[in-house]
Amino acid sequence: MSNVDMSKQRNEVPYGTLDLLVLKTLETMGTMNGYRIARRIEQVSGDALKLSQGAIYPALIRLEQEGWIRAEWGLSETNRKVKFYSLTKAGGKQLAAEVRKWEEANALVARFLEAAP
Repeated sequence: MSNVDMSKQRNEVPYGTLDLLVLKTLETMGTMNGYRIARRIEQVSGDALKLSQGAIYPALIRLEQEGWIRAEWGLSETNRKVKFYSLTKAGGKQLAAEVRKWEEANALVARFLEAAP
């Protein structure tokens, strides 16, 4: 048996929630680059989530293609050329829809967990 403290174990982002987390992060924090978005999501999760570059960048590309975020080139704090992402008006509407879907799904699962035998 491992001596790893399970409360400190980092998990992958639950399926279907990454778009919601990215959109909410941009709504809350404003324009950010991909690296900072990933680190902010990890920070807010109390470092319970692990967000790899292989997860965040395809999500950012997908969200940009949907028109929910926009990307502009700029310089990072380390003077590297990076894309900075921001929420669009359509992205704000999508965020509201994603929150509703998340709340409805949680309520559905809660009914099953509370159901008597």
